[in-house]
Amino acid sequence: MDTLPRDVAHLVAYWTEASPDREVVRYGKQSWTWSEFSDRIDRNAAGQLAAGMRPGDRVAYLDKNHPACLETALACLRIGTANAVVNFRLASDEIRYVINDAQARIVFVGTEFLPVLAKIRDDLPTVERVIVVGGEQDEYEAWLAGVEPLGDTEPGDPEACFIQLYTSGTTGFPKGAMLTSRGLTAHSVSSADVTVMEPDSVSMVAMPLFHVGGSAWALVGLFHGAKVVVVRDIDPVALLAEIVDQGVTHAFLVPAVFGFLLQVPDVAERDYSRLVALFYGASPMPLPLLRRSMAAFPVDFFQVYGMTEASGGVTMLGPDEHRDKTNEHRMTSAGKALKDVELAIVDPVSGDRCGTDEVGEVWVRTPQLMAGYWHKPDADAAALTDDGWLRSGDAGHLDADGYLYISDRIKDMIISGGENIYPAEIERVLAEYPDVAEVAVIGVPDERWGEVGRAIVVAKPGVEFDGEALLAFCRQHLASFKCPKSVSVVTELPRNATGKVLKRQLREPFWAGRETAV
Repeated sequence: MDTLPRDVAHLVAYWTEASPDREVVRYGKQSWTWSEFSDRIDRNAAGQLAAGMRPGDRVAYLDKNHPACLETALACLRIGTANAVVNFRLASDEIRYVINDAQARIVFVGTEFLPVLAKIRDDLPTVERVIVVGGEQDEYEAWLAGVEPLGDTEPGDPEACFIQLYTSGTTGFPKGAMLTSRGLTAHSVSSADVTVMEPDSVSMVAMPLFHVGGSAWALVGLFHGAKVVVVRDIDPVALLAEIVDQGVTHAFLVPAVFGFLLQVPDVAERDYSRLVALFYGASPMPLPLLRRSMAAFPVDFFQVYGMTEASGGVTMLGPDEHRDKTNEHRMTSAGKALKDVELAIVDPVSGDRCGTDEVGEVWVRTPQLMAGYWHKPDADAAALTDDGWLRSGDAGHLDADGYLYISDRIKDMIISGGENIYPAEIERVLAEYPDVAEVAVIGVPDERWGEVGRAIVVAKPGVEFDGEALLAFCRQHLASFKCPKSVSVVTELPRNATGKVLKRQLREPFWAGRETAV
């Protein structure tokens, strides 16, 4: 396609005029054309206005993936409100916190989450109306039908938030990252050269819409006129069937989902002739899993490194690097910066720029950045510099060719005897050990060194795990000071809703009773 919408605020009008009768959204057995999708968005916007919503107000959306969430976000974009998408996997107290933090006036809730909402309803002082989406108790369709579609209006301030996504909250309370038309347009444009989506593409939206890998990925597809297939649940067998039956060309999945798909017995025997590209990110992909995935799906693979605060991906490792046998080490990199993205590696203590191959904190500057955290000026000051850089909190380095390598989260760094040790580097080595299914490395107290590494391992089924053999394997591949000193075997690793390992939870038993966990 030679032309694209000028921004995400105009994408619906643009594609509705260009292709009014072309299918754009598929959800199970339901589907909508661009003209139908546009009408639903206009009615959602009109319904919000009829309810007294004003620019800057928030609605909250609590449900698994459903097209209504996208309709609500795009309606918010039309009238200046914002959709605070709630992580449905949170506990009820956490859900209460997010809705109250957003000061939501309307809550859209999926039928299966009505009991959760009922439990906390009396503690939601700003909520004026609850609208049920889906199921036998659905109120959403009647709500849309009860208003006339909003007429032509000019979109509001491109710097205003219209999607508010809450950070995963691995430490402390989650923060609402305010994503804007400006930022998400920049993300959609920067992705254009690498995703190569077109109006005849079919993009699978399988990651939850409360995550940037769901919402931003959906908008990339819509921006390029592609049909989006919205998947409600991650069921490996059903997901593979959907890829084949719907002729999916593009999909973004987290590494854990690839692991689930590879457990389906005939995964490599299906017809993937329409599939063009698979994107992965949000957490590291162990090399053994990546190699198995590439063998099962003979398509282009892209690794994406990004963050909620940057509206999605900021770097990408493309298919050429995935197939480059002469530079296989690059498969462990996060790739190169996307268009209009600047990267810097900065010493987190001194603030000095690091040299080539020196590890420091990854800083990002791009038009994709969020407007800030909702009502969190202290968090803004900690994350955003006066000259427009976002401190990512990730440790990493840039090589001489501009490839970014992520070492770890700065907070997960182990300081042992004055040496900085990054668990992700160790985990990549341990993941290659034949008996390891999953592994996480944490720092635990040590009287001599302050803290040392400990490997927390999920063993492959049916093996009698030998921790000493694992440590010996590690010493063959890494400097001895980096290697863990002990091993624990567990049945599973605790993860948050996006698949990231909760290392804080792993560390807690070892640091209990101490004033600091360092």
